[in-house]
Amino acid sequence: MTARHRLATALGPLALVLVLLAACAPEPGAPASDSPSASATASPTGSPSASPTPTPSATPVTFPTDCRAMLSEAVLSQLGGTPLNDPATGVPTGVQPDGSLVCLWRDPGADTTFLETTVSRVDRGPALELLNRLAGEQGFTCYTPTGGTRCERSWVNEQYPVQDGRTLFWRDGVMIDTSYSNLAPSGYTDSIVAHLFG
Repeated sequence: MTARHRLATALGPLALVLVLLAACAPEPGAPASDSPSASATASPTGSPSASPTPTPSATPVTFPTDCRAMLSEAVLSQLGGTPLNDPATGVPTGVQPDGSLVCLWRDPGADTTFLETTVSRVDRGPALELLNRLAGEQGFTCYTPTGGTRCERSWVNEQYPVQDGRTLFWRDGVMIDTSYSNLAPSGYTDSIVAHLFG
């Protein structure tokens, strides 16, 4: 059992939040309204932080069923004519049997350019475990904007000279998980957050 797990067992859910925040640090100079992922990869810090933790909202979240409806006109204009949920990609998209929503912006003929988001229900424990793991093992940068926890990382594609990345935002039992390659509209994640949480 690792020291992190012993601490979490001893102190309960609060310890998980402190471990998450200790492993996460806001990216210098990067506002939360940027593209789905910031451009720099940061190493986690090693000391606890007194940063605030996400607080539950008073209103239950209405789960999305429409990929376009979650996005502002400004974000949609950046996506332009990129096909949404094209069956030719072979990826299950739209509302899934478990109620989650998968949105895939991708031209089936493109080698790498895509933007894929899954909005799903994830309980606090599994969400914090995932975000801790991404921060601790994969160098994701995490911070706590708009009442939630956001972790993000970007990197250069191994085959093409384009930027790839992943951004996750968790709040009130809802996870917004976006992966992308060469397609990162400014304000994308923030637009979804604003749609879901107001």
